[in-house]
Amino acid sequence: MKRPPPSADAPPQKFITRRPSARSHPASDTPHSAGAGPLAGLAARRTALAILVRVARERAFADVLLGQRLDEFAPIDRGLITRLVLGTIAWQGRLDYELARIASRPLDSLAPELLAILRMALFQLRMLDRVPAHAAVDTAVTLARETAGRAGGAGFVNAILRSALRRPVELPPRDAGEIGYLAIAHSHPRWLAENFVEWFGRDDAEALMRANNEAAPNVMRLNLARGGAEEGAARLEHEGFAIAARGRFPETIILESAPPPDSSAIREGFCYPQAAASQLVARMLAPAPGATILECAAAPGGKATHLAELAGAAGRVIAADLNFAGLKKIRVLARRLTLRNVYPVRANAATAIPLRAASFDYVLLDAPCTGTGTLREHPEIRWRLAPGDFARMAAMQAAMLATAAAMVRPGGILVYSVCSVAPQEGAGVIGEFLARHAEFAIDREFADAERFAGLIGADGMMRTRPDQASMDGFFAARIKRRMTP
Repeated sequence: MKRPPPSADAPPQKFITRRPSARSHPASDTPHSAGAGPLAGLAARRTALAILVRVARERAFADVLLGQRLDEFAPIDRGLITRLVLGTIAWQGRLDYELARIASRPLDSLAPELLAILRMALFQLRMLDRVPAHAAVDTAVTLARETAGRAGGAGFVNAILRSALRRPVELPPRDAGEIGYLAIAHSHPRWLAENFVEWFGRDDAEALMRANNEAAPNVMRLNLARGGAEEGAARLEHEGFAIAARGRFPETIILESAPPPDSSAIREGFCYPQAAASQLVARMLAPAPGATILECAAAPGGKATHLAELAGAAGRVIAADLNFAGLKKIRVLARRLTLRNVYPVRANAATAIPLRAASFDYVLLDAPCTGTGTLREHPEIRWRLAPGDFARMAAMQAAMLATAAAMVRPGGILVYSVCSVAPQEGAGVIGEFLARHAEFAIDREFADAERFAGLIGADGMMRTRPDQASMDGFFAARIKRRMTP
């Protein structure tokens, strides 16, 4: 997965794969220490508030901040903190719509702490059935009272929330404007709702936006280098993992709930948290055993290590990335997964890769993108994107694709993927590339292609969405370089 688009003068960055502690805890809304009083769970809410303020003020990423703090808490509090943070950010548009009609002053005039307190409390009142209203209000007032230098803040918060309890604000009428209704009802920026409707039609757009506000499933990738899939699954079950289903491939494990805290299976590299759609990308490249593979923009290493497992100990994965921090993540992950066939290399795939051209049978470019396919895990993305980001990222992706393609030898395979549902970043980039490069063509024939049933369209390209099989929104295309020009 990728982080949101970098600034125009910054190098492209990948999404940081969610740490187990941030991505894997249940979306519980049960207060800590039930029956322990109205302020039960105050410490959890205090931490959630601190994270929300940093996300707003510093443009930090919620999953990273959660990963830094959750280990301090018991499992039930981890679930509450995660739900409060991700849910409040996801529903921000709808929450602000109601708050703006209750508050006596403009929301942008409020201190970030007070606005975050109001959003988090209203989220609990409207979206979490099992949190008592008095607990949501009382803890919000206490948090406002604790916020230094905000005289009168507690009274203001109390008045707003009491008003919200007495007179809920209704959604805008649907017949007055379809886009306006969808944007508020499902909490997306209006311009993004317009794009979804244009791309997918009204019904599918609404299904997608609804799914974007749901919790993402907990998915693990078994480490094939540490043994067979059945052996790995049995180890997870023995360790207390609750397996709900198996994925399309043997290594994909879908969990019923969060993995056990401080799991030795994760810590010792027997499995790795990775979304199901992300796992499909390496399987679409389908490297032969013993193959030498190049991955461009490879940090943080999830797909590179997956490819290393598929290629086997005799294979090699050259994991190229521009950022030293990203290369370190690759090295650390490969070491944890006990993979000795991953070789990090510093290179800027947007300009040139310092390796011999046309020398690889398999090349993967999982390009930086807007991340619109991962709004469940990264809800802040929707509020940070701008309409021009799709075209800007597509231009960068096209440059990276040209660089990656130059590394493919005749007869070789390249897979291009993005965790975005925007057509400009998917079929648009591939379509323009194929129009300029007659030596490449879509390749539909690869190992286990039948396992992609329902995911690959008539154009030979893979698309997944959160409202379809609950997978992240990914695009991937497998193209082959012809043997002769």
